[in-house]
Amino acid sequence: MLVAPAPRGGLVRLTWMSRVTLVLTAVAGLAAFAWPLIIPPTWDLPATQAPLVFAVVLPFVLAVVLSELGSSGMDAKSLAMLGVMTAVGAALRPLGAGTAGLELVFFPMIVAGRVFGPGFGFAMGNLSLFASAILTGGVGPWLPYQMVASGFVGFFAGLLPPAGRRWELVLLGAYGALASFAYGWLMDFAFWPFGVGSHTQFSFDPAAGALENIHTFVLYNIATSMGWNLGRAVTTVLMIAVMGGPLLSILRRSVRKAHFVPATG
Repeated sequence: MLVAPAPRGGLVRLTWMSRVTLVLTAVAGLAAFAWPLIIPPTWDLPATQAPLVFAVVLPFVLAVVLSELGSSGMDAKSLAMLGVMTAVGAALRPLGAGTAGLELVFFPMIVAGRVFGPGFGFAMGNLSLFASAILTGGVGPWLPYQMVASGFVGFFAGLLPPAGRRWELVLLGAYGALASFAYGWLMDFAFWPFGVGSHTQFSFDPAAGALENIHTFVLYNIATSMGWNLGRAVTTVLMIAVMGGPLLSILRRSVRKAHFVPATG
């Protein structure tokens, strides 16, 4: 039988410093993805170099936030559970990645973020993508972006409002679909300016306004990535519908038996 849903914010509480660090990391992450709208054309930073600059900076930002979460936002039992869930995510990702957009890794990080809170979800999203990249050899300039984007998936899952047993899976399924599309949009947007060249109808125009470039990107994304995003969303929703209830029950039961003590701050 399913236990009652966790209160908003999850079972692993964060210190005020962890919250500030997460907010700053979120701002830095959004800047890394939205750089085509932030960097003016007068800056001497070619489109092929901007994502690489952020790819170098982001690991240091992630190291800071993960260090803060580990030192003050989570106790030893929380970190042990983080290791278990990260291993699950890392093992699931190679089973679907690269096949019509199928992604199994978002399911456990959404459920874990729901149960343990946004800090746990953010850390799990980062570490799961990092571990899976090491296992599959998928290390490259795109990896920091994948880590931040998946961290957002787990982070916002921990901020979802309370819901009763009947509606909780519906809420998680709807969020999973939206998060799956958002992940694809973020990843595409960061590398879009040089991904299609500079002389096509879908090309980024550094001299154009933000709204014009967003309109062009929407057309580009629909034409090239809709199938992948849809496959990711369908897979995530199906996993939540079939396995979400049992996994929620298992995680919450483990919390009760382990006597998790939320960190205070």
